[in-house]
Formats: sequence, structure tokens, C-alpha cells
Amino acid sequence: MSAVYNYVLNLGDNTLILGQRLSEWCGLGPFLEEDLALTNTSLDIIGQAKMLLEYAAKLKNDRQSADDLAFMRDQHQFKNVLLVEQPNGDYSQTMLRQYFMDVYHVHLYSALSNSSNQQLAGIAAKSLKEVTYHLERSQLWIKRMAHGTTESFNRLQTSLNKLWYYHHELFEETKELSQLVEQGIAANPKELHKRWDTEVKTLMATTPLEIPQSGWKATGGRTGHHSEYLGKMLCEMQFLQRAYPGCEW
Repeated sequence: MSAVYNYVLNLGDNTLILGQRLSEWCGLGPFLEEDLALTNTSLDIIGQAKMLLEYAAKLKNDRQSADDLAFMRDQHQFKNVLLVEQPNGDYSQTMLRQYFMDVYHVHLYSALSNSSNQQLAGIAAKSLKEVTYHLERSQLWIKRMAHGTTESFNRLQTSLNKLWYYHHELFEETKELSQLVEQGIAANPKELHKRWDTEVKTLMATTPLEIPQSGWKATGGRTGHHSEYLGKMLCEMQFLQRAYPGCEW
């Protein structure tokens, strides 16, 4: 069961940290409607994190709750990929990171909806409705900025140059994960990568954007090796629960 726990924890941590990053835009969006839309996207993703971490806590069965997993673990115990903990930067960087994750989540949850693990299948089916809308929105933003002004294009190209090297970690394979794929529990990372790559590059081909050449690839997040950005984020995210352990709102 530890293999399933690690898999679910990775998915839960990805959504928790991504949702927390997006929440940082609350009140700071470029205009009112977008501020509300991005905040609602954050709430959707944190809701997915809640379902996944509740299931992870159930699998671990050591009296820890989803809140304990979110607020009482140290940085090295988180299993999220490095992409989701990267700073928001400007709006182009936030939306490009979101687009990358939305494409991933749509294909991930589509596959997991047919998982032999009924709990995972149920979470995926519910989440798929949300991330399908998220993808429609982030995709439109990428097109809008790529075909907009010189300023918007240059900012988006700069963001692409920064973030492209982080997406590979989403599709890393391990022996443990391969066993879950064989059992019909987990989504096949090779298939996910193929579908992600095709969809993203198809969109990029309709724009003047240039995908960076292959090179350095970010790795380590899934095994607890994170950037300095995660530690700073956790200081803020976990403060209340650390200061007043066991409190419930």
C-alpha cells in the first residue's frame, strides 16, 4: 500500500502547492473578473488536494488527517514537482505554468477515471470536470498573449524559456510507479508525456513562440529535494497550524 500512498501523496502535493501559489494572486489580478476567475481556479485545485490528501491519510492509517499532511510536514517530506512551487512571476509566467499543469491534469484525470482503484477513479472523475474548464481558460490566455502586443509576447517567451525545463519531472518513471501502472492503478507516464507533448507543441505551433532546445531538466521534487521557494511558501502556509496546533476553524 505504500506505493499507492506515495503516488496519491505526489498528486495531492502537486495540487496543494499549485493552489497555494494561485491563491497569492487574490486581490492582485489584472482586472476584477480575472481576479475572481483565478481565485476560483485556486479553490478548485485546493479542493482536489483535499480529496487526495484525505485519501493519502486514510491509506497511511496513522491518525494523521489531511490537515496534518498539509500543515505539519517539513519541506523535505513534500513530494510535489518543482514546477508548481516556482514563483508566480508576472501574469504570463503564472498562466504558462497553469497551462502546463492544466494539460497534464486533463490527461491524468482522464486516465485515472478508469483506474482499478475506485477511490482514485472517483476523485479523478470529479476533478476532470474542473480541470477541463481550467484548460480552456489558460489556453485562451496563452493564445491571447502570444498574439497580443510585443510586450505580452516577449513576456510569454521569457516565461517559456524559464519553465520549459520543469515539465519533464511530471512524467518521470520509477519501478514503484511501473508496478502501479501494471496493476491498472496509476496513469502511464509515457502515455501522459506523449499526449502532453503533442497538445502543447500543437498549440505552440500556432504562435510565434519558440520552444527552447533540450537541455537541463529539473528533477528531485518527488523525492523531497526542493527549491528555496517551497520553504518560504510553507512558512506562510503553515504558520497558523504550527503556532496553534490542533486548532479547527
